[in-house]
Amino acid sequence: MIKHRDLSECHVLFDLMVDPAVFPFVRHKANSYEEYLFLTKQIIEAEQQGELISRTILDEWGNPIGTINLYDLDQQTGFLGTWIGTPYHGKGYNQLAKDAFFNEMFFEKQIQTIFMRINQGNIRSQKAAEKIPFVEKANEKWPEIFQKINTGEKSYHLYEIERDNYLLHTMRERPETIEVQLEA
Repeated sequence: MIKHRDLSECHVLFDLMVDPAVFPFVRHKANSYEEYLFLTKQIIEAEQQGELISRTILDEWGNPIGTINLYDLDQQTGFLGTWIGTPYHGKGYNQLAKDAFFNEMFFEKQIQTIFMRINQGNIRSQKAAEKIPFVEKANEKWPEIFQKINTGEKSYHLYEIERDNYLLHTMRERPETIEVQLEA
């Protein structure tokens, strides 16, 4: 469902990324394939230096369909960024990718908190985030981070996924997953 990034997938991902329904929501934008190739190489290098974590989202046949990333790593925290190509919207890939990514981040990488910033005008995304049992609104809990994400033109709400909350949720929903993870 997810894998480490590599340059061989850039052509497919670039074609998906430039879709007008996707492009505005991508953090590392590129206006040409060559630029996307260069950005991906930088992302791979940044991961090797511990600055971020980036994975390619795959469909059930192993085709690249988007990316999921943890940016701005600092003291076992980071910001989530995800995009999936339009042909794959609404097919459950986003949730599957997030489950795999969260398991890797919390159980293998020992990340403690994953932050999400959601535009205050994007009510649909806010409601979706607030329905997830292990996601909490964190504007007041992390005032310095909330202030930092709101220094630009747009205003955002801050949400968090804490490792312990995710672990408890996973234990309730899929206890067999936790047993395997704890034995490893």
